[in-house]
Amino acid sequence: MTKADIIQQVKNLIAAPSCYAGLKEKAEAYLAAQNPETVAALVNELKADVQSIDEVLPFFGSEDAKKFFGPEVAEQLLQKAKEVKANGGDTCFCEACTAGKAILDHKELL
Repeated sequence: MTKADIIQQVKNLIAAPSCYAGLKEKAEAYLAAQNPETVAALVNELKADVQSIDEVLPFFGSEDAKKFFGPEVAEQLLQKAKEVKANGGDTCFCEACTAGKAILDHKELL
């Protein structure tokens, strides 16, 4: 992975519908000023926000998920999470977590 790839992953993170406002702000600040402070802020936020598959599995099977996504979508998400875990995945499969994990895995390039 290159620095350009990391920049693209930060842009993917910002564009992800599942990226919440606080994380998006840190990512945008990083793109605007790539300095030690913005790197540290982004990495710390990613460490707090990127969810493991074991964290999201119970949610997707919950009544809250059925209310939030609707029963059919919640079931689809639950099945996808089970598939990801069965295939050895350790991180949530949403676009924000996927980009966030890629960034964390190569944070030295930030």
